[in-house]
This record gives sequence, C-alpha cells and structure tokens, in this order.
Amino acid sequence: MSRAFVKEDDGGPERRYVLPRRDDPGYDAAAASALLEGADVGDSYGAERATGYRWGEPKLRPHVERILREARAEQNDRLAQLAVRFLEEPL
Repeated sequence: MSRAFVKEDDGGPERRYVLPRRDDPGYDAAAASALLEGADVGDSYGAERATGYRWGEPKLRPHVERILREARAEQNDRLAQLAVRFLEEPL
C-alpha cells in the first residue's frame, strides 16, 4: 500500500465504515467505495480492516472503474484521483 494513504496520527476515534453483509451482492461495490473513502481521510488501513480487502485489490477494479467514470462526470477531481491511484497500484 502506498504510504500516501497511511494514517500517521494514531490518535482519535476509529472511523466506522457502513458496509452490507459480506454475502450481500453489493458488498464489493460498497467495499470499493469504503477503500476510496478511507484513502481520502488518511485511513486506508482502517478501511482495509473493515472491508477485508487491500488497496488495489483486483476483484474491486470494475467497481473502482465505475466510481472513476462517475467522479469524472461529476467533476469530483479528488475522488477521480483516488480511483486512478487505486487502479494504478501494482499487484
């Protein structure tokens, strides 16, 4: 995982990620969103723990690609930047 997304300050409350049950068909899409959200707030590790997926997980690529398309359409540059970084993460 890129150090750019690791929360250096270990103080403060743990972030909560709202996710459906793992057997829910929408879980992977929610997990992709949670990983990007975690990266945005400097809590990639917490998002990885909550979702059970690592940053750059190949299984989540289709969901992150969809998020990227939507972010670009909405001109959400920060979310688009995070999605691109996710997709460029070496395996």
